[in-house]
Formats: sequence, C-alpha cells, structure tokens
Amino acid sequence: MTSTVLRVALPVPLPGLFDYLPPGGKTVAGCRPGQRVLVPFGKGERIGLIVAIDAQPEVAVERLRPVERVLDTEPLLDADHLDFLRWTAGYYHHWPGEVVCSALPLRLRKRPDMLPVAVPGVALAVQPAEALAQISKRAPRQRELIEALAATPEGRMSRDSLTAGSTGASATLRRLLEQGCVRLCDMPATPALYRPRPPGYGLNEEQTAAIAAVSAALGEFASFLLQGVTGSGKTEVYLQLVERVLARGESAMVLVPEISLTPQLRQRFVERLGGEVALLHSALNDSERERTWQRVRLGLVRVVLGTRSTVLYPVDRLGLVIVDEEHDPSFKQQEGFRYSARDLAVVRARRAGCPVVLGSATPSFESLHNVATGRYRLLRLNRRAGGASPPDIRLLDVRDQPLRSGISDPLMKALRDTLAAGEQAMVFLNRRGFAPVLACYDCGWVSDCPRCDA
Repeated sequence: MTSTVLRVALPVPLPGLFDYLPPGGKTVAGCRPGQRVLVPFGKGERIGLIVAIDAQPEVAVERLRPVERVLDTEPLLDADHLDFLRWTAGYYHHWPGEVVCSALPLRLRKRPDMLPVAVPGVALAVQPAEALAQISKRAPRQRELIEALAATPEGRMSRDSLTAGSTGASATLRRLLEQGCVRLCDMPATPALYRPRPPGYGLNEEQTAAIAAVSAALGEFASFLLQGVTGSGKTEVYLQLVERVLARGESAMVLVPEISLTPQLRQRFVERLGGEVALLHSALNDSERERTWQRVRLGLVRVVLGTRSTVLYPVDRLGLVIVDEEHDPSFKQQEGFRYSARDLAVVRARRAGCPVVLGSATPSFESLHNVATGRYRLLRLNRRAGGASPPDIRLLDVRDQPLRSGISDPLMKALRDTLAAGEQAMVFLNRRGFAPVLACYDCGWVSDCPRCDA
C-alpha cells in the first residue's frame, strides 16, 4: 500500500484538510489537485476537492480510508486558484474546506454529475413565413428578430447574440415567446464573439485620461481608484477598458454590490460589446449557475458580471478587475465565511498581474487612505458626461416655515407647478410616519434627554 495521500477539502466547519488514500488504496495516477472526489466521511459520503498530493500523511496510513472515486477527468480549479483560496482561508481565519469549496457552484458540491456546458438559445417555433404572418406590420423589431433567426442554418441563435446591439430586444423577444413564434432552447457552448459598438457620445478629457492611465497598465498589476460624480460616465470608462482587454484575448471581471443592479448593467454591456456577458448571482437557479460558471472557467465567455461571491470563482486569463460602487457595505459577506469582496478583488488582480479599478462617487475611507499612502492611484471624473448639466439643488431652511403634513409652502408650490406643467415629481421621506425628535421650527430648539446623549 502506498503512503502517498490526497489532501481533500470538504465543505464542513472543521479546521484543516482531510487525508485520504487514492481510489482502491493504489496509486495516485489520474488524481490531480482541483478535481472533485467522492469520499467516505463519518457514516456517509461527501463530495470534496483535491487540494494537494502529499507523501507524508498527518496520521498513520493504516487509519486512512481510500477515496471512493474521482468525479472529474480534468481539474476544475488550477494550482494558482487553489493557492489563492488557501491564502484567503488563512487571512480570514476560516475553515479551509468551506473556503475552497465556496469556489464551486452549489450543485457541484452536492451532486457528482456535471451538467453539459450549454448556452441559453432561441429557436423558431414555426416556419419563418408563418411567424412573419403573425406579426403586425407595426412591429419592425419583431420582424428583425425572426429574420435573423431565419438566416441561420438551423433557425436558432444564442439569446445574447440575438439581442446584442438592439435596444429593447429583451421585451421584443418576450412578446414573440408569448405569440408562440419562437421557443427557448439549449445550444452547444462556443466561444463568445464580441463586436464592440462606438459610444453614443464623445468622451471628455477626464474620461480619456482615466482610460489611458488604466490601459497603460494592462498586463501588470496596478490599483486605481476612479472617483466620479454621479453621471460622470464611470460605466463608459469600464466599457472602454473591457474592450481593450477583450482585444488582448483576456477576460474581465466586474463586481457590483446588489443583484438589482446586474440586469440593467448587463444589458448595457451586451449592447455595447456585442457579445455574451455572463451573469453570476444568488438569484440564478443551481443549473443556470453551474452552466454559467463552467463557461467562464473554460474561457467561453470573456466578460463576467456578478455580486460578491463571483470574486471567488475561477476566470480564464483574467486581465482586468472592476469593482463598481466599491464603498458599498454589501461587498462584505456577514454570515458563514466572512470576507470583503472588494479587498479580495485587489488580491485577485495582484495574483493575476492585471489592473484593478475601484469606482465610486463617495469612496470609502480605506480606499482614500490607500491613495494617500501611494498604494492606489486616484483618477477623478468631476464633470458629467455627454455635456449634461448638474441638477439645480436648493437647500430650504424650514425652521421658520409652517408645515402642512410635513411639507412647506415653497415645496407645495413647486409640486403644484410641476404637476401643472404635466411633469412628475418624486418626494423622498427620511422616516415613515414618526418624528425621532421634538423640535421647534421657530427657534431651532431640539429636545434632548437629561439621562443620556439622545
């Protein structure tokens, strides 16, 4: 019996890795770090990941049990990514098994089989002539999608390729599905093709300078803090940088703090880049998440957009990392394995030898400190993009104003004028139906508590 053992990470809250013998207790041929294995654990079985192959077991070989079987023919994670995950576990003092396995989609941690790599597609449900006959002459966009499908040999296309470069294409496709003209299908995964479109407006000097600074650092590690006022065109800077990364044959990772931000941002990326943008977040079902994860890992999709957990996933030939709204506390995982996706994004970029761009209108104190100490380079966007003017802001002192249901007379007049002009108004309230303090609007006196600082 050989003394060579497999160090396996298991998603359990226990310190360290677990030693197992190769399948059948024989040789390690066919076993490589990054492969999943099915192992006996306690009275049951668990799916784990081989992290290392070692000749020195930590316990007596006689006490070790063999792996039941190796589940993958090729490693799912390479050695560099495994090293990053083990470093992360040590940095955040968390169980290494849970950290390493968090880089896999949930389904691959629970089930031994792997789904075939496929992409969401759209196919004609009826003959092209029949579909065109059902469409109104006043729906040219629907006709364009049907004609695009009819022009393909098999009458089907990937969903992203069909809708790329067309504003409102998703809504048009939804109507065609309701009419029964098209149907959804799975298509074999092929490398995504990108055909970038020019922006709808010219870049200003600040945007041009920011793009030039980051572009000059492509191929090496550098950290940039992109501080721009609302509407200054930070997203356009991201798009231009991603275009340059794609031209180098590399991939880009874009992190956003909230799921609600991903659909609109993804649609803008797809329209501008003219190709597929992978979306990874917790709202996807297990099958969608696994298939998307596989396409990103294999390099079939070169642009990935996701929330904080995406920073742990493997990305083929990573050439740029972008963290949008880097100040947002949602980038911090507060349950289970606690980590900061923003900080790990910087680590990922350093290990990959590529630039990282942290964007925000109100940067965090940590990032501003890193600028002050020379770790980050500050890029400013002080003007609104596209020649837009900043909004007219008026600050009204209501201490000496009579309030009716919390609304002052000047505000009520502004609301009436807006409605009379046929426009809409939005009123934001900082509290729901109660006053946290008692105040006098004549002199500005505010009540306080004699027993505490409230």
